[in-house]
Amino acid sequence: MARNSTSTNTAALSDRLDLYAEVTQTILAQMERGTLPWTRPWKTTVAPGLPMNASTGNGYSGINVVLLWLSGAVQGYSSSRWMTFLQAAQAGGHVRRGERGTMIVKASTYVPQSERERSEVSEDDPRAVPFLKRYTVFNLDQIEGIEIPVQKACTPVVANAALDAFVTATGADMRFGGNEAYYVPSRDYIQCPAPQAFENAFDLFRVQSHELAHWTGAAHRLDRTFGQRFGDAAYQMEELVAELAAAQICAVKGVPPTTRHAAYLQSWINIMKADKRAIFTAASHASRAVEFLLAAAESPVEERPLAA
Repeated sequence: MARNSTSTNTAALSDRLDLYAEVTQTILAQMERGTLPWTRPWKTTVAPGLPMNASTGNGYSGINVVLLWLSGAVQGYSSSRWMTFLQAAQAGGHVRRGERGTMIVKASTYVPQSERERSEVSEDDPRAVPFLKRYTVFNLDQIEGIEIPVQKACTPVVANAALDAFVTATGADMRFGGNEAYYVPSRDYIQCPAPQAFENAFDLFRVQSHELAHWTGAAHRLDRTFGQRFGDAAYQMEELVAELAAAQICAVKGVPPTTRHAAYLQSWINIMKADKRAIFTAASHASRAVEFLLAAAESPVEERPLAA
């Protein structure tokens, strides 16, 4: 018997909503084992960095960074570049038989039939419902028959000068002294222990990149707040954003990331269990923070526009 359009649309929407839960559960499974998906790839692959599409050259962002890093770590892939089945075929290659792809997602919107009908009566624009579409991509390690320039492993930055130059170029007010690292929103500066307090340049940059992520959330920059939706957990959400952003900045700069705030792991697990969209929200904000910092470091401070 044919299903009516309303029931079909309801089922489709339910599947799309369940995708949030599916992705969250995948990440939770790793976190409950004590592993953070955004740090593990550095230990298992020879080509760390932000994942990108090998066909278009576009980088992935948001939750897809976490999903692809996680897949690369579990499978031990040597590349951080990915393609769809069709893109591989269009490039003259093919996915090896028996290979299983990795799911990524893309945000879209859906207008329910009830909204269309309401709009016709009221003449108001119909309200769209956000949802996710799933796609499947394959790592270059899974594809044969195409010639793509070999991806060079990310060369670690070993000198303080190179990392210091990036931090300075962001325009952040970075102050040194004391035994703690933190961002002061009311006075818009970052406090950090003196460089000599760290064992090496990597450790210093990891801390700085975390605090720089907090710095991007100021009202006159990205205006990042979590408000009533997360309530008492808003602080932990901001920490999660900073951890994700710091991991990505470290990847870009060739610095192996580590998790400074391991004590937050259980609180993040609790947040994700309570809200299946929490990790999507955090990942999205983290990517915006990374984009802001990279753009800030490339433009003169006096010419840099404020974020809209």
